[in-house]
Amino acid sequence: LVGNAMLPGFTAPKILWLKRHEPENFARLAHTLLPHDYLNFVLTGTFTMEFGDASGTALLDIKTRTWSAPVASAIDAKVLGTLPAVQSSREPAGTLRDDLLTRWGFTAPVVVSAGGGDNMMGAIGTGNVQPGAMTASLGTSGTLYAYAASPVIDPDGEIAGFCDSTGAWLPLLCTMNVTVATEHVRKLFGWSHDQFEQAAAAIAPGADGLTFLPYLQGERTPNYPNASGVLHGLTTANYTPGHLARATIEGVTLGLAYGMEKFRHLGVNPTEIRLIGGGSRSALWRQLCADIFGAPVVTLEQSEGAALGGAIQALALVEEQSIPALAARLVRLNEAERCLPRPELTALYAEKLAAQTALGRTLFAA
Repeated sequence: LVGNAMLPGFTAPKILWLKRHEPENFARLAHTLLPHDYLNFVLTGTFTMEFGDASGTALLDIKTRTWSAPVASAIDAKVLGTLPAVQSSREPAGTLRDDLLTRWGFTAPVVVSAGGGDNMMGAIGTGNVQPGAMTASLGTSGTLYAYAASPVIDPDGEIAGFCDSTGAWLPLLCTMNVTVATEHVRKLFGWSHDQFEQAAAAIAPGADGLTFLPYLQGERTPNYPNASGVLHGLTTANYTPGHLARATIEGVTLGLAYGMEKFRHLGVNPTEIRLIGGGSRSALWRQLCADIFGAPVVTLEQSEGAALGGAIQALALVEEQSIPALAARLVRLNEAERCLPRPELTALYAEKLAAQTALGRTLFAA
């Protein structure tokens, strides 16, 4: 109905949880807002939500960009009436309240931008506003998202079918375990970040048969909430700190590559990966991403993509310019850190991805 699965992190399941477990608070529910929408309400006095963030509630039909009455009423008859007006991010949330104008010393009306979700702003701030580009974030968790001119709906529910904040769509994948896993190994051996990278780089691609399923916190994609981490293929030859480092960095990146395969199956074929997040600072990891994803990888001169995206989105509103035109002017690629895939390693990692996926299904699929 809405183009998204009912994942626990989305708003619809949270409202149902509130109804079931805190009925006294559910009875008081008058308005449903996301955090940045609440800030906009405080600033303007209006209740609004833009399409990008609204699609992350699992209450918005991403095809029509309207609230889904069947889904809202499945929770409770009152829910639909608590939802704010939805709007394009190209429209302002409102203007700053008069009392705040006076308090903060403004002499003219101040327009408040609609804003957007972190990934929607990250897409703008990495220039991911036209077909071909994809953003990959190597943070504590990992995300992949790409521009789409029409809705992308995964029948398996593993790729989230979001709207973006430009008027198009932003299919997105999220995994739970990226630098949370590499940082654990780094601290286990008392390494600096450079020492971790050197240890992993000294081991041949494929880690001599050692495979790491990095599900230290369960996993969101694939949907294995009760999974745990697994080291598979240990031998006396590969049971070393360096092999563990290499297997971990490969395992978390192959976890994202599982999603990349899903994207391609759904018709989203990136020609370039824009890499952000802490892991993007590693030369080894950048090249590994290019080899595993089978596409060129490049970083950006401004690493805080979401912050830059928010500024571009607001500037587009004030100056009435197109977001793609502003992104083309303001988003700068770091060509010195561009990496191209090596076909022989792309083939090796395709085999390793198939083996890692099969192992995960054997151990954790319901």
